Amino acid sequence: MEVKGTLVKSIQDFVKKRYPDQYKVWLKELPEASQNIMIESIYANAWYSMKDAAVIPTTIIAKLFYDNNIEKAAFDAGKFSAEVGLKGVYKIFIRIASPNFIIQRAGRVFATYYSSSEIVVKNSVDKRLILNITKFPEPEKLIEYRIAGWCEKALELTNCKDIKTNITKSMAQGDDITEIDISWH
Repeated sequence: MEVKGTLVKSIQDFVKKRYPDQYKVWLKELPEASQNIMIESIYANAWYSMKDAAVIPTTIIAKLFYDNNIEKAAFDAGKFSAEVGLKGVYKIFIRIASPNFIIQRAGRVFATYYSSSEIVVKNSVDKRLILNITKFPEPEKLIEYRIAGWCEKALELTNCKDIKTNITKSMAQGDDITEIDISWH
C-alpha cells in the first residue's frame, strides 16, 4: 500500500520542528529504505511505500520521543499534519465552515492520501460524528491513530472545545471497519 508524499513530508517536518536537535538521530535509526526516502527529495504528489515512508518512521518517533507509545506518536503526528496542512487559504475556510462539513470533506480527501482506501463519515449529527474507514488493504493501527489526530486538530482549528476522539473499532485489530467516534462542544 502507498501514501502520498504530502503525508511523508509531514512526518519528516514533524521531527524537524518538534525535535530539531534529534533529527539526525531519528534519521540514523531508520532502516535504509526509510532513510533513503527521508534523505531524498519528497514529492508531494508522488506515492511512497506506506510501511517505509510512514509506519516505520513513526514507529521510530515513538521509540525515541514517546517511550514506545505508538498511538500517541501517530496521533500527535496527525495533529501536526492538520495544523500545517490547514494553514494559508484553508485557514479562512476552516474558520467559517461547520465542523461536520470539514470532517466530511476530509473523509473524501483522505482517500487521495492513502491508495486504495475508502473513508466516509457516518452518523453526522450536531457536535458528533463517526468516521469509518471501510477499505484499507493493509490495516495499520498507527495510521488509524494518525487519522484520528488529524481530525481532532482540524476540529480544534474550527474552534471546537472539549473534543473527544475514540477509535471504537479497528481493522488493524480484526474488525470489519475502523470507526472513529468524535464529539465536541
